[in-house]
Amino acid sequence: MNIAGKRVTLRAMEKADCEMSREMFNDPEIENLVVGWALPVSSYAQERWFEAHYGDSLNLRFVIETPEDGAVGIITLTDIDWKNRRAVHGIKLAKKEHRSKGTGTDALMTIMRYAFDELGLNRLDSSWFEDNEPSKRMHTKCGWHVEGVRRQYVFKGGKFRDLTVAGILASEYYDLIRKNHYWDDTADSKKVPDNSGG
Repeated sequence: MNIAGKRVTLRAMEKADCEMSREMFNDPEIENLVVGWALPVSSYAQERWFEAHYGDSLNLRFVIETPEDGAVGIITLTDIDWKNRRAVHGIKLAKKEHRSKGTGTDALMTIMRYAFDELGLNRLDSSWFEDNEPSKRMHTKCGWHVEGVRRQYVFKGGKFRDLTVAGILASEYYDLIRKNHYWDDTADSKKVPDNSGG
């Protein structure tokens, strides 16, 4: 099934999306914002990766689509821990023109709703470089809490960089949408669980 947000749709990744994914991994600006090895990715390697990870129920990767632009990025729930009901979230938007338009915010709100309402997870984790202000603003706006900084944690661009770690609980997400009424005007809005304990 596709997962509907207010502005975006999250759908399964297809083989045809490999080229968009490869372009993101090879974009120096995007690569500078993410943790991991800075290695050029070939079309062949990207397709091999797709085939190796297809159907992995512990690492879910969705393509972010908008009505105007089609596929614009990828959002993930990885390292899903079904016992402890938690996962790691990540997001990448392919091009600058898709940022600062609310696309990332809606994709993040949508993946949180899916994680908490459909998968029954209790917690999501994420991280970003300390100087990545757009990620910090977006996650904070969506109710995430910075939980610490791992000092000189990632070696990239010839230097060690600090990594901010953050998380959100299901109860915090439900408090957020109760206050900001984010889903109130959507056709498939659901009753927000009352986790206040009162």
